[in-house]
Formats: sequence, C-alpha cells, structure tokens
Amino acid sequence: MPDTQMPDGPDAVLTTHVSRLTNPYSQLTTHNSQLTKTSSDTAKPAEEESFKISRYAYGEDYHKVVRRKLKALVSDLKKGIGDFNARVFVDSAPVLERDWAKRSGQGWIGKNTLLINPKKGSYFFLAEIILDVELEYDHPMRDHCGTCTRCIDACPTEAISPEGYVMDGSKCISYLTIELKSQIPASFKEHMEGWIYGCDICQEVCPWNRFSTPHSEPAFEMSSQLHEMKRADWLEMTEEVFDELFPKSAVKRAGYAGLKRNIQFLSSGDQ
Repeated sequence: MPDTQMPDGPDAVLTTHVSRLTNPYSQLTTHNSQLTKTSSDTAKPAEEESFKISRYAYGEDYHKVVRRKLKALVSDLKKGIGDFNARVFVDSAPVLERDWAKRSGQGWIGKNTLLINPKKGSYFFLAEIILDVELEYDHPMRDHCGTCTRCIDACPTEAISPEGYVMDGSKCISYLTIELKSQIPASFKEHMEGWIYGCDICQEVCPWNRFSTPHSEPAFEMSSQLHEMKRADWLEMTEEVFDELFPKSAVKRAGYAGLKRNIQFLSSGDQ
C-alpha cells in the first residue's frame, strides 16, 4: 500500500491509501482512542535584511523532538494506568492530523488551511498517539475566522483561494522551496519575499497569533551562527557551512542543493 507522496511539478496531486488516511486506527491491531497533541514552535523571526527560513526550522528537526516527547508521554501514561498498545506519529504515517485535531477540539481549520487555536494561534506542531484505551472525548469548536481575509490578502503568490480554506500547493512558497525538485518557475521571481525555506506569512498576519507564546524548548532555539547569517553569507554558503548550520534541522529535507537553488533564484539579477 503506497504511503502519502507529493509528485513533483505544478500539477502535483496528493495520492495516498484512503483507508489509512480516514481510519488511523488501522495502524493498531486494536484501538479505542487517538490523542492529538500540540507543541509550540513560536520563535523570534529571522533578521529582515537576510534571507528567511520558516521559524519551525530554526533548531532541531521537530519530527525527532516531538517524537521523543510523545514516547516519554506514553511511558508516563503506562506508569499511571498500566500497559496498553500505542503508536506515535509525527508526520510519519498518512494520518489526516489537521482533521483529527479539529474533531478533537484543538482548534478550527482556518482560511489559511492551518489549524488555529483561539488561545494559541497557529504556531504549533501537531502529533498523534493512537492507543487502545477508552477516553473521554473532546468535541470540535466552531470556526472563528469570520470575515477576516488577512492571510488571503497577504499571500504574495495568491496560493490561498479568494474565499479561503483551499490552498493551491503548486503556488505555495513552502512547496516551491521545499518539495519542488525542479527549478522554481520564473513567474514567482518577484513574489518570494526573501523566503528560501518555507514561509510564515499567512501565520504572521493572522490576528489569532497575538495569543501565541514563545516556546521553552532548547532544541528549537536558533544557533548563534544561524542568527548571524547575512545575505552575503547565504550567497557564499558552502556545503560544509550548510552542514554546520543545519546538523539536525528540517532544512535537510531541501538539502544543500535545494537551498542553494532557492538562494540563487531569489538573488538572480542582483547587482
């Protein structure tokens, strides 16, 4: 059975095994409940005069950090209630995490297609524990986006539909700088706004993120070397420097070649 995959190119579509997406409990022989956890990724933004990477990638790869926390949580739960079967997921299986988070009352799916919590905003990671323990279940909350269109208006590539709630992945800066393996189309040259890995624009303008709070996880902190990077440093970055900057980072998903491609794309034509 194929796992989720995103084919390359502007006509990319998401293909997956539907039963595993809609029934995450198929990951366990027996099941009763799913715990959906949020973990803050709020951090100080990069310096404006430099190129920009998404805040979630400043420190260690969140997949590894959050997975460690989930495994520790499962261990603590077993000490309290006894043994049970469980699996933890951090983007590691075809689980519709935003939909399950919405159903479990963690927030609503906003016009920028991200989960928004009224007390936390959207700067957090989603992760799941699927377990065979009966729990008291939470319930969905209503949509609070209202008439706001800030994310739609701010998106420089018009990736969000005019009505919101639908994202054209082939236009999203995050897709273009991370998942796209071919050259970025020239039509986006004037619309990248300095982003070389990911993009936070639709979150930065969201009024609900005024309620977000900085994380306290040392593993997510930006290194002093990364913090001091200027535009010229990025342009001159070697593979050795890349490895020093991102030893455990999610930026390795794009790799040195991918990040250099993005930098060169943004800087082409500079005097």
